[in-house]
Amino acid sequence: MKKVAIGCDPNAKELKEILKKHLEELGYEWEDYGSDDPIYANVAFKVAEAVAAGKHDRGILLCGTGIGMCIAANKVPGAYAALCHDAYSTERSRKSNNANIMTMGAQVIGPELAKTLLTIWMKSEYTPGGRSEPKIQRIYEYAKEHQK
Repeated sequence: MKKVAIGCDPNAKELKEILKKHLEELGYEWEDYGSDDPIYANVAFKVAEAVAAGKHDRGILLCGTGIGMCIAANKVPGAYAALCHDAYSTERSRKSNNANIMTMGAQVIGPELAKTLLTIWMKSEYTPGGRSEPKIQRIYEYAKEHQK
């Protein structure tokens, strides 16, 4: 069973509660990293650090647009966040890019689409050795070369 970290800013509290329930319906465990901090980066860093450290298999971050959470999470070494707003890019973020964190915008997409995208993302898996492998490995190499 995959363990999922989830967090948001105050703009996305309602959507986070909906997605937590949806995760349970899909059979996943989750840990809530909060929603009250108006500085969304603080929540993004906590979730991204937990995922990068292996405490959770995947992470979900929500804010108004999903953009800020994505930028902040990607500052954490070992965190690979993708902004998800449609079915195709959501699936490819896992299958082609091996993203371990998804971000979504509560003021951009509705709850039903968010649940659909979450289902797609959780069920999609990266397959090592495919066409994307050299591209993904280059990202990992660059991150390792530039880690402090």
